[in-house]
Amino acid sequence: MPEMRFTVRWPDGTREGCYSPSLVIKDYFRPGESYPLADFLTMSREALTIASQRVEARYGFPCSRAMGQLARIEAVARTFSAFPNARVAVETFDA
Repeated sequence: MPEMRFTVRWPDGTREGCYSPSLVIKDYFRPGESYPLADFLTMSREALTIASQRVEARYGFPCSRAMGQLARIEAVARTFSAFPNARVAVETFDA
């Protein structure tokens, strides 16, 4: 199963490398685009859940690494929840 890494830039300028066990991320995000925090969270939840389900369909168990990545994204996003105009940029994809 092709995995990929992608880099996001949080509202405070911090860059973070993220992981997906599937290329489904490309269906949700575009490199160079930024997204309102709430939209980024919704799309991350959908994409990483689908990615985990694809792993489960193939190997018989969900991808704990994808769910861990989602938990990390949600935890960091909570730190910016008080900022209504917060945006997250997807900077790069690395297959």
